[in-house]
Amino acid sequence: MKTPAWQQRLRARWDLLASRERAAVLLAGAVVLLALLWWVLLGPALATLRQAEAQHRQLDAQLQTMRGLQAEAMALQNQPRLAHDDALRALEASVRQRLGATAQLSVAGERATLTLKGADPEALARWLTQARVNAHALPSEARLTRSAGTPARWDGALVLTLPAR
Repeated sequence: MKTPAWQQRLRARWDLLASRERAAVLLAGAVVLLALLWWVLLGPALATLRQAEAQHRQLDAQLQTMRGLQAEAMALQNQPRLAHDDALRALEASVRQRLGATAQLSVAGERATLTLKGADPEALARWLTQARVNAHALPSEARLTRSAGTPARWDGALVLTLPAR
């Protein structure tokens, strides 16, 4: 088998080098090879290893959040069925208690529409949770806008679905 011309030229050039120059070329090649191995194989693996503990903590936190949401969902699923009239009474009471004069509730069949005017965001969030848990009302539509002003307030309407009669 015939060796390519470039390999023959390289071999001839190698033979012309002094033993000291050959050692320097081999040492430089070894350094380049080690750097390449570090850059391609070891560097990324060590970086992943350094980041692993932080990622593990982050994933544990996400897992705990997911388990909490799962427990909440199961608790909601295991709640006894609520009659339509009981759900309506619970919803009306929660509107008066949490939102006061900033909200008005109107009911048509299994749909309840809550009209908001300058409602506090935290009070609205607490009310939504209470409406879901106590009245089994599920939000089906939301048309909310942030009202102008320094403290954040909400205007608009929320449509909720109540348990069937």
